[in-house]
Amino acid sequence: MVRPKKRLGQHFLTDPSIAGRIVNALQVPEGDTVIEIGPGTGILTAGLMEKKIKLIAVEIDRDSVVYLRQKWPELEQQIIEADFLHMDMEKHFSGPFHIIGNFPYNISSQIFFRVLEHRQRVNTVVCMIQKEVASRIASPPGS
Repeated sequence: MVRPKKRLGQHFLTDPSIAGRIVNALQVPEGDTVIEIGPGTGILTAGLMEKKIKLIAVEIDRDSVVYLRQKWPELEQQIIEADFLHMDMEKHFSGPFHIIGNFPYNISSQIFFRVLEHRQRVNTVVCMIQKEVASRIASPPGS
């Protein structure tokens, strides 16, 4: 089993009902590309595998990558061991895509800034973030 790493700000989602709500919130056409950022132990991945989408998982943690590839060998080519914040998006993803994930508190804002850099290609973002991050995002300008 994979243990969360403090240095990566990992806190693995373990509640299947919450994971199901996150996955069900992602309403995308069949065949669309969906990037899962930080799948960890794959609780969202499991639900995403049931959708008729092109799933690509981006995971920075080597232990999680090994675990995910063992659990879902059919996804081996769609699991990218990389840091989403620094990866070459053009190299890995052609065309538009959607994003889903349970974002760590310490990099949630950076993920959103990265998404904004590629906003012409990102159609949807479905994620779970900490309440403090959501409040900052929803706050009026200048606050």
